[in-house]
Amino acid sequence: MAVSQTDWGARFAPTLDDIEALASQALAGLPEPFKALSAGVTCIVAEFAEQDILAEFDMDSPFELMGLFSGVGLAQDGATPQTGQLPNTVFLYRRAILDYWAENDDNTLGDVVTHVLIHELGHHFGFSDDDMEAIEAQGDRD
Repeated sequence: MAVSQTDWGARFAPTLDDIEALASQALAGLPEPFKALSAGVTCIVAEFAEQDILAEFDMDSPFELMGLFSGVGLAQDGATPQTGQLPNTVFLYRRAILDYWAENDDNTLGDVVTHVLIHELGHHFGFSDDDMEAIEAQGDRD
């Protein structure tokens, strides 16, 4: 459905809470056993990644990073947290997600948030970026 010019005048960009609600929906929709294995992962929505995180990945622009997994994944024995260990966390970066969504009109915002969340949870399960690209490519062929 097309949105008229007058409709846009009353609209606001999705907030941090809106992105968090979409992420919660995506988490609730995960199939088992992934849902149970992700239960201990915290999800935090922020405007942008911190500068030290961007520097760690050699990124110049905060719009380059839509999400990040931080912690000790299941493949690295993250199932049994050690004393003093911070919880496994997925960060979703609102402004980068909105920028990507605005440039790619073939996805809904919910699709983009779900994709980023699942990608970052993949790191929790021990998958590399190359592993996840291969899995996605296989899914596209099926």
